[in-house]
Amino acid sequence: MIARIIEGFITLSRPKKAAILISVDIVFSMVALWMAFSLRFGEFYQIKGDIKYLFIAAPILAVPVFIHLGLYRAIIRYIGIKALWAIIRATTLYALAFAACVFYFQVGIVPRTVPTLNWMIMLMLVGSSRFFARWLLGDSYLRLSNRIKGIEHNKKNVLIYGAGSAGVQLSYALIHGHEFKAVAFIDDNPLLHKHKVNDLKIYPLDSLDLLIARYNISDILLAIPSATRARRSEIIALLEPYPIHVRTIPDINEIAGGKITFDALREVDIADLLGRDSVPPDITLLHANIEAKVVMVTGAGGSIGSELCRQIIHHQPSCLILFDISEFQLYSIEKELINGSNYHCKIVPILGSVTHHNRVEQVCKAFGVQTIYHAAAYKHVPLIEQNSSEAIWNNIFGTLTLARAAIKHQVETFVLISTDKAVRPTNTMGASKRFAELILQALSQKPDHRQQTRFTMVRFGNVLGSSGSVVPLFREQIAKGGPVTVTDKKIIRYFMTIPEAAELVIQAGAMGQGGDVFVLDMGDPIQIVELARRMIRLSGFEVKDDEHPHGEIEITYTGLRAGEKLYEELLIGDNVSQTQHEKIMRAEEVVIAWDELSKILTRLEKAATDNDFNAVRTILKETVTGFEPQCGIVDEVSLALRRYHKIH
Repeated sequence: MIARIIEGFITLSRPKKAAILISVDIVFSMVALWMAFSLRFGEFYQIKGDIKYLFIAAPILAVPVFIHLGLYRAIIRYIGIKALWAIIRATTLYALAFAACVFYFQVGIVPRTVPTLNWMIMLMLVGSSRFFARWLLGDSYLRLSNRIKGIEHNKKNVLIYGAGSAGVQLSYALIHGHEFKAVAFIDDNPLLHKHKVNDLKIYPLDSLDLLIARYNISDILLAIPSATRARRSEIIALLEPYPIHVRTIPDINEIAGGKITFDALREVDIADLLGRDSVPPDITLLHANIEAKVVMVTGAGGSIGSELCRQIIHHQPSCLILFDISEFQLYSIEKELINGSNYHCKIVPILGSVTHHNRVEQVCKAFGVQTIYHAAAYKHVPLIEQNSSEAIWNNIFGTLTLARAAIKHQVETFVLISTDKAVRPTNTMGASKRFAELILQALSQKPDHRQQTRFTMVRFGNVLGSSGSVVPLFREQIAKGGPVTVTDKKIIRYFMTIPEAAELVIQAGAMGQGGDVFVLDMGDPIQIVELARRMIRLSGFEVKDDEHPHGEIEITYTGLRAGEKLYEELLIGDNVSQTQHEKIMRAEEVVIAWDELSKILTRLEKAATDNDFNAVRTILKETVTGFEPQCGIVDEVSLALRRYHKIH
């Protein structure tokens, strides 16, 4: 019954709601005045004589003042502190106007304390009525309505970790939602324990076992957006042993930037598991090759390329050229940048392949490109082993084509995005990327080109969440109930977040003098099977193994795929020097002179054109230091051609 009455009021039109509020305030103005007289004289006041005109004047003065100061424009369910200030101003102005009328017109015998008492009582009546209505029509009504409709019953019981402003806002948001019901807060601050916020009690972390059992908790929501990554990692490690699904709200920078709302729950960011806070960037290095320059990013729609574009546009280039062979990826990144950027930068989407020398040269010439970030490459190791000829054309000859165009049209800076797989490679992808590095190193040593284009290479490991990355694969497998597939128990990888990698690439590119190979500090390597275990546990499941036969999700081992190796490295030799940035090192690598390398390139081009993969592999082994193929030739076209020739 009560819920229906409240719902009926909420559905009224705005004019009808305003009329009800005005009627209530008319009554309040007369009641407040009567109570002021009663308190002053210490008895129930009986209205007599000319005093009755004051009771007529009170609402005539109050309502216009309240209308003018917007008391009837506010939505009662959502009023806050600003509305309270408006109520104080409105009642004060009304009280002053009333007092002026009383003493100017000298209506009856009115003690001087009555106008003051009238103001205080009016403030109390108007203010308390608004906030009572807010409570009744807001959260309480929602809870009651949800309970009647059965929504509250169907919600999952959750805990909120963090009783700060973000946690409080999240608790309010969950009342409006249909999925979660917050039952309590967890917080590290002992001063908050046993207190309540939004009618939810605050507990210490050591009460988690008790809360899980008492409320049948399914999830815990991390509402600590301003915490450092290292602190979030500590908290996640503490929560990991419990049988609950851990979710988090976005980073405070995303919320402040308007990119996302605080109640947009997501899975725990795997970057938080690394526990490594990024080093503040050197702003001078970030601006050096970008500000007021024409910048081109190849592979602009890819994982690294798109993040480079997002960061580059913040440093105000005069023009940003998005170069990509994929129509869909090009469309996506262009749309994102145009819709999300507040900077007046010309954005030019260019469809094309880096192997198409006419297209590349025309772009460099037409736009006067000054800086190139070359992120266009095939990178999926097993897939490239099955299509190795395309890796040769794209990763090696595409880089050569782009480098020659940069030299011809006097591009100032050329930054190659390289990989840790270029170090003592066991696969075609790594060998092709090291060959690309050799091309740029050789071109840097040619005396006639040294001062025109500075070639720089930046080498780093796996980036979290990139296309083909293990993290989204694990999430998908966990969502399906497993099994989670890991190639080998011993396999380890270096990981870095995409934004951190892109930021360091930009800074490293600005430090290059020509032919430099920079290596990013990737921190400690991560054991992939341990990453899988942590992701399973943080999703609220138990790993099924010999020790836990009743676990929900099993980890299976599939064996190393074509071209994979257990351990990745970042350097070829030990000749490494520190740079001005603590996360960036300079590696001194073996260089092949251009005269010699050009002859090798001629041989490689002929072998690739003839589909002679034995010759291709021989050339790569001769040229790339430490290249030891992990598998035989598994190129699908080559194998099919062999079968064809045998039959015919």
